[in-house]
Amino acid sequence: MKELKKLNKLFAKYKWQLLGGFLVTIIARVLSIFLPKYIGKIINLLNDWGGNGEITDESFLNDQLLLYIGIILGTTLLSAGLTFVMRQLIIVVSRHLEYDLKNIIYNQYQRLSLGFYKQNRTGDLMNRISEDVSKVRMYMGPALMYSVNMITLFAVVIPAMVYTAPTLAIYTIIPLPFLSVAIYLVSREIQKRSKLVQEQLSSLNTIAQESFSGISVIKAYNLSQQMNEQFTVVANDSKEKT
Repeated sequence: MKELKKLNKLFAKYKWQLLGGFLVTIIARVLSIFLPKYIGKIINLLNDWGGNGEITDESFLNDQLLLYIGIILGTTLLSAGLTFVMRQLIIVVSRHLEYDLKNIIYNQYQRLSLGFYKQNRTGDLMNRISEDVSKVRMYMGPALMYSVNMITLFAVVIPAMVYTAPTLAIYTIIPLPFLSVAIYLVSREIQKRSKLVQEQLSSLNTIAQESFSGISVIKAYNLSQQMNEQFTVVANDSKEKT
């Protein structure tokens, strides 16, 4: 995370869109907690209807059911609309940040010396500006969106659960620390595999770039079969490792 702090200065350009997206995220998540409450009210109404139930007026029952169903539908549609707006704000901003970051890297590439390009593989450099930047975009967009989403859910849902059913809430919360550890272990393994994928992709990019740039030499010395076999070996190795 220390390295990612250097990217935070890029957020200033789109701060209002991000703040708007965070606000919409919080509102959408708060609205989502109303659905179980009104579903429970509908179930209670149906339990109290007929037989020895407390409700005997059918028109009252119909009015209440229509009211609760309308609230549920309205809340669902509003929450869905806000979720769409949230993604349009935060995810679109992450795409703009990705574009800005690629331009920064490209401008840096133009300032580097010829000796640098002799010491580094072109495929690896291309991988930096494509795959690596795409991974960074996940931090600058989806990671922030889901973090705000999760914090809001914890801040709103857990108190509501404790207020409604304390014992059930405790049983629900107990697995959370174990889930956090499991998610951390899985994410670390995913990170290792993701790094391996990027290394293999860099090798594939290098072979492809060298083949295209030296196509005249390959044709002149009839090396197409050897280059094809070399690329196949690296591609199969990449498939097995990932």
